[in-house]
Amino acid sequence: MSGPRPVVLSGPSGAGKSTLMKRLMKDHEGVFGFSVSHTTRNPRPGEENGKDYHYTTREAMQEGIQRGDFIENAEFSGNLYGTSKAAIEDVQAKNLICILDVDIQGVRRIKETDLNPIYISIQPPSMESLEKRLRDRQTESEDSLQKRLEAARIDMELSKEPGVFDVVIINDDLERAYEELKEILSDEIQKVQETKS
Repeated sequence: MSGPRPVVLSGPSGAGKSTLMKRLMKDHEGVFGFSVSHTTRNPRPGEENGKDYHYTTREAMQEGIQRGDFIENAEFSGNLYGTSKAAIEDVQAKNLICILDVDIQGVRRIKETDLNPIYISIQPPSMESLEKRLRDRQTESEDSLQKRLEAARIDMELSKEPGVFDVVIINDDLERAYEELKEILSDEIQKVQETKS
């Protein structure tokens, strides 16, 4: 795959990945593209098919996985999630930096491909602050929340393993985390801007 190097953003739910990603895309319009993942879960209020996720059936997604259409996939809370090769190619064809938002399982799977992205982990300052952020959202049941917290504990441990990520950003201050993220991606951002001017 040609074009600018993709960016793999990982980190537990509630660490602030989406907030940072949306801001990056807003501040650098026409530089980043988001690879829209597939999922078998139902849309949450306000989510749009094709924008937030490609909502699909378990059968259709399993067929795609067997055909090799997905660069990574995982199951979480009984739902399948995955990134299709086509979603990444769509973004790269527009000469944009493709952002992939994947979990730690996805990171491991992508490492087995020839994608060569920049691996960035966004981590919360602590489990306590993460739990507060997730509770404040009020989007899930206690059971679902506990599953997310358990996944976060594992994610936080694995992010410390050497060689898994190119950089780990602790999001204890949104401004600082954002500046750090921008700095890491500055070379790729510049490359895209130069081809557009």
